[in-house]
Amino acid sequence: MDADAFPTPDEPVESLAPEDLKARIDAGDEVTILDARMEGDFQEWHIDGEGVEIANVPYFEFLDGVDDDALERVPEGDPLVVLCAKGGASEYVAGTLAEEGYDVVHLAEGMNGWARIYERHEVTRYDGPGTVYQYQRPSSGCLSYMVVDGDEAAVIDPLREFADRYRADAAEEGADLVYALDTHIHADHVSGVRTLDDEATTGVIPAATEQRGVTYADDLVTAGDGETFAVGDATVEVVHTPGHTSGMTSYLVGGSLLATGDGLFVESVARPDLEEGDEGAADAARRLHDSLHEKVLPLEDDVLVAGAHVSDAADPADDGTYTAPLHALVDRMDALTMEEDAFVELVLADMPPRPANYEDIIETNLGKRSVDDERAFELELGPNNCAASQDALTSD
Repeated sequence: MDADAFPTPDEPVESLAPEDLKARIDAGDEVTILDARMEGDFQEWHIDGEGVEIANVPYFEFLDGVDDDALERVPEGDPLVVLCAKGGASEYVAGTLAEEGYDVVHLAEGMNGWARIYERHEVTRYDGPGTVYQYQRPSSGCLSYMVVDGDEAAVIDPLREFADRYRADAAEEGADLVYALDTHIHADHVSGVRTLDDEATTGVIPAATEQRGVTYADDLVTAGDGETFAVGDATVEVVHTPGHTSGMTSYLVGGSLLATGDGLFVESVARPDLEEGDEGAADAARRLHDSLHEKVLPLEDDVLVAGAHVSDAADPADDGTYTAPLHALVDRMDALTMEEDAFVELVLADMPPRPANYEDIIETNLGKRSVDDERAFELELGPNNCAASQDALTSD
């Protein structure tokens, strides 16, 4: 049966908005979920969190009635939240379980709805000119940033899916969005820089990305190492930090926050194999070590590190953002104090799976293929996996 063509269940069930589920998880409530997607989809990507109990029973096991084996694997919830990919199968499964006496709701729009949650938090420890916000996409851990000072704003690492959101938020702040900047050619989401680039907003990509064959470099501004961009009184300085990719670039905002893209995260360092594959990963890891020691670690100890992704292993700061002072990362991350050979060996020792659809996403972000908005959204579904495994990188 087509997962989008399920009949309306005889027993009506209420839907739960993804934002409401997220709020319950954030509050530390006990949440019980039945994920009705196929086992492979569940294993690759599912909702997690403290207080979350989750089980996987694929929807097809409910098509011809519910047998005792399936029911034994269905947990009890208060209520039980049933989800699928888009919401059709979960409504049917929830209705079937309601007929069996379960207290049950289904997640509206399923994991697609979960992937559209986008939250904004102020980085309160930023002490440069203006204000910096961090955008968080819980479904994938993608992080973006908006700098606002006076009547000007800039967004760093924007997602195409949320291009309208950045404009709306800038307008709400009484500012025009003057810049949209990418740190590198992303492998886990479709960039919003070209979508935002227009007469009012200047799209910016690192000059070092041109060597990869970016087809639209002449249409945007290319930023070289050491160049600066003014956003009101705030200065955004370009800092070339290769390693994750050859063009990987960080942006030092107001001398206080370093938007590190995929070079350094609050819980890990970059994986070095997405551009050059396994064969070139060791050399890329050496470049990453050089970037960290020559460009990042010499900065002031209290500069906030603000990566483009976060994993479940990271804890948020008091302001709800995934940022941390540089000195705190040095204290807890062994990888940042290692000699080059040991660093390379550690980073390559336990590489996680590559991001889903990463080759298609890279080709799209290079401008070598074109996808519509629906396909772009589908390509991004799933975990980002742009960091090296954090298991051995910290002292904790």
